[in-house]
Amino acid sequence: MPGEDIPALYGRLEEEVGRSGVTAERPLVRRPGVKGALAYPVKKLLRSLPSREQRADRPPRSVRARGPRATVAYYSPMPPERSGIADYSALLLPALRRRMEVDVAARGKQAHGDVALYHVGNDPEAHGWIIERLRDEPGIVVLHDFVLHHLVASLTLGRKNERGYLAALERDAGLPGRLLGLGVIDGCIPPLWEVRPEDFPLCGEVLDVATGVIVHSRFVERRVRERGYDGQVWRIPHPAWTPPAVSPERPEGNPVFGAFGNVNAAKRVPQLLEAFARFRESHPTARLLLVGAAGVGAALERRRLGDAVVREGYVDEARLWALLAGVDAVVSLRSPTMGETSGSTIRALTLGKPLLVSDVGWFAELPDEVALKVAPDEAEVERLAEEMATLADPAVRARMAASARELVSVEHDVERVADLYAAALREPAVGEDVARELDEVQL
Repeated sequence: MPGEDIPALYGRLEEEVGRSGVTAERPLVRRPGVKGALAYPVKKLLRSLPSREQRADRPPRSVRARGPRATVAYYSPMPPERSGIADYSALLLPALRRRMEVDVAARGKQAHGDVALYHVGNDPEAHGWIIERLRDEPGIVVLHDFVLHHLVASLTLGRKNERGYLAALERDAGLPGRLLGLGVIDGCIPPLWEVRPEDFPLCGEVLDVATGVIVHSRFVERRVRERGYDGQVWRIPHPAWTPPAVSPERPEGNPVFGAFGNVNAAKRVPQLLEAFARFRESHPTARLLLVGAAGVGAALERRRLGDAVVREGYVDEARLWALLAGVDAVVSLRSPTMGETSGSTIRALTLGKPLLVSDVGWFAELPDEVALKVAPDEAEVERLAEEMATLADPAVRARMAASARELVSVEHDVERVADLYAAALREPAVGEDVARELDEVQL
């Protein structure tokens, strides 16, 4: 990089750190002046960066030949792990095995087959060992989350590999990304995986070694292409479960809304609670069930919701179905989205539950007939309260319930999903016939 480009680099870096939560109380550097503090590391990094020719000198992507009766080496978390992707694989595997031979890898072990299939999500505990296998043997990746920042941070910084983390950031955002990583390592700025993971997805290494990518949404398909991935991408819906025979478990109240799944900063619980408090002013008998929620006691007290909100921690599969069956509608909010789909939302659809979701990512692609959508903007709380009032009408819920069951029976049927997986896995390089088959099934 020519020396005259360094001022522009500083300008971009200052803009980036400003967006990363740097304040007067928590400055970027420990002495005044960004330029002065960063001059040495910038010049050092510029001298050490590989040339354009060196970066292009990478081994070609490996594609293994596969015959019409392929055997699949299958890598995924599996029950009893507490992972939505483990539940996903437990649902998919019986149907897939009716179509082809599948060798499921035990955790940390190697499976054998003509083609390897890797389920990759953002949880380092569930997927770290899978990434290590993927590095050794490239294969088709099921990208359950587009943003893999938490996973990469754990596999690098969590193992004292600072260089690996910096390299991943530089790949995503150039030299400013690398310098932000140095700020994170030195404790000068907040961890990017906490404040801006969606801006630095760090999925480049996975896409590099993927011989094909399976996604669940148009949103992730677009993002994968925008990252420059030029291999085959299959868009395959999330499969749906057959609801078990359970007795609904319902808190007292009418209507009863439920929010399910592990709670994190992206689930917008404060906005949900504020909207519910407003809604309850006109519907005093309403209840809100939070399953998996934690650390919301202070927020409940501030809004004087008391026992209007019922809280549950982690529940097993049987109780999850019982609680889902008992509510009138399910609220599933996300922002920012990591590109995920939601297993609890799919379960809700199979039970004919109307949805109230954030208008982002995969959730925005749900048909309007099954989901009311609210943008995560300044009007979010007001709009959520309004849509809760809409869902208080039993006639509205009945119409949406019928549409939900129809959607699941057609779009998310597990046998249809297994057909799409089998079509992708049987081909060494997708030709026009298979591409046409996938397009016809997805219409």
